[in-house]
Amino acid sequence: MNIKPIRTKKEHKAALARVYVLMEAEPADGTPELDELELLAMVVEEYEDEHTPVLPPAPLEAIKFRIEQLGMTDSDLDRILGSRQRRSEVFRGTRKLSLGMIRMLHKELNIPAETLIKEYTVKPRKRTVRTRVRR
Repeated sequence: MNIKPIRTKKEHKAALARVYVLMEAEPADGTPELDELELLAMVVEEYEDEHTPVLPPAPLEAIKFRIEQLGMTDSDLDRILGSRQRRSEVFRGTRKLSLGMIRMLHKELNIPAETLIKEYTVKPRKRTVRTRVRR
């Protein structure tokens, strides 16, 4: 067993291949193969954490996921955001989350505030132009 830090994509690919082989072999407790698998998994995880960080979800995706996860309804979210109209505007993209909404979502749904604060674009409202007709 010769495990060393992973420094390149090629080394990462080779390490993943070795992890696969070791996992398929299903090594028994206390064997050198299991020790190698555990150490190699730690080295691979360290490389992946450094080179392929997982980005936090977009605020609206985080809210949708958490609502679904908790088995909540739209009316539950209406209560948290203040009204059905606000929920609709937020999810249509015509209104940003206010500080009060962020606080309530963090408190009620336990979504990290950093995720809710993340910048996202708001769609401009369509405005109708009224013209006067002269008679």
